[in-house]
Amino acid sequence: MMWHRLAFERLRFIQFLPPLHLPSRNRGLMPMPDASSAATPRPVAITLQVVSIVLFTFIGYLNIGIPLAVLPGYVHTDLGFGAVAAGLVISVQYLATLLSRPYAGRIIDNRGPKKAVIIGLFGCGLSGVFMLLAGWLDAWPMASLISLFIGRLVLGSAESLVGSGSIGWGIGRVGAANTAKVISWNGIASYGALAIGAPLGVLLVNAMGLWSMGVSIILLAALGISLAWKKTPAPIVHGERMPFLHVLGRVLPHGTGLALGSIGFGTIATFITLYYASHTWPNAVLCLSLFGACFIGARLLFGNMINRIGGFRVAIVCLSVEALGLLLLWLAPSPNLALAGAALTGFGFSLVFPALGVEAVNLVPASSRGAAVGAYSLFIDLSLGITGPVAGAVAAGFGFASIFLFAALASLAGLGLSVYLYKQAKVMRNKVTDL
Repeated sequence: MMWHRLAFERLRFIQFLPPLHLPSRNRGLMPMPDASSAATPRPVAITLQVVSIVLFTFIGYLNIGIPLAVLPGYVHTDLGFGAVAAGLVISVQYLATLLSRPYAGRIIDNRGPKKAVIIGLFGCGLSGVFMLLAGWLDAWPMASLISLFIGRLVLGSAESLVGSGSIGWGIGRVGAANTAKVISWNGIASYGALAIGAPLGVLLVNAMGLWSMGVSIILLAALGISLAWKKTPAPIVHGERMPFLHVLGRVLPHGTGLALGSIGFGTIATFITLYYASHTWPNAVLCLSLFGACFIGARLLFGNMINRIGGFRVAIVCLSVEALGLLLLWLAPSPNLALAGAALTGFGFSLVFPALGVEAVNLVPASSRGAAVGAYSLFIDLSLGITGPVAGAVAAGFGFASIFLFAALASLAGLGLSVYLYKQAKVMRNKVTDL
């Protein structure tokens, strides 16, 4: 009876699967698609529409990236607080994002993703106000620090609205069959914005001071709001809203695979400079640059493979490549091989999020799509939040190289989970076909 019930649920939501996932002899039985996916414009037109929406993710993450490289040093050196406070001023944002995911999902599903994005951009602007206030209060260090913490909490909550809202908006405009494209471009926008924002923030502060970051964030948020206000909203899908915990249970296996695959990114972003320093190698920043370049390049070149061969197959290949890159970093005898390992890791990690994300979103009705995106994204927040202290403990006990072995084992665990989920999905598809 359990198999029949699951098969019925799978059949109920099968319209959200990319067309090539369906057995050819049953395509005639496929339900009518939702209104957002009824039109079938050319791929270039779809891509342009997606880019015009993930632009808001770019603006939101540019606001996140601008203070990223500045605030720890400002808190530690200028305000005179310890390393713990300097670290907390960054990590508190991830905590706020993690905790606000359920609320963001409800706003996206009930009020529409466009409104969620606009509310999130208002939050980005408000965080800029608190940063501006912190700069004015630098003569009172504790007041300045409190203002920064409040601003980071607001920015973290805004991040979940802008990032997940843009994904929901994009899917609503171009159809569920293009979910992989939307998630891929959204990731390009977010990582690209962080890469641009961090050095931009340093330049602003060196030239004009901390207040200039606050003003730039306010202006960017205002630009984003003005652009979003004029754009056509995605239709709100009416229907029963699944409770967030139920949605979380649906996407739990896929999110776990994402969390395991994200550990590699977290270890490189946090510890690559210390790893290079332990070997007295120069130019650790090249590892981060090459990781980012391969990440974006792989999404641009191979993002469409998810629709062609399925999310699970892409995730299996990507996690295998990521594990290989991390093992190469672990064993690298020279900086050139370490660069190769970082490149392979970035290439492999690039499509893990959209590949497993497509399969996760397909498990819920369109009326709960925002909750699904939020619940699934929660796992990368959680992974990046715990990777630092866990990998740091590993490094303290076994050396900095060992953290990449730890990350490689995590990727292999994610690979094994993806293989299991792929087999389960194949069995389920066969059950649906037999019905």
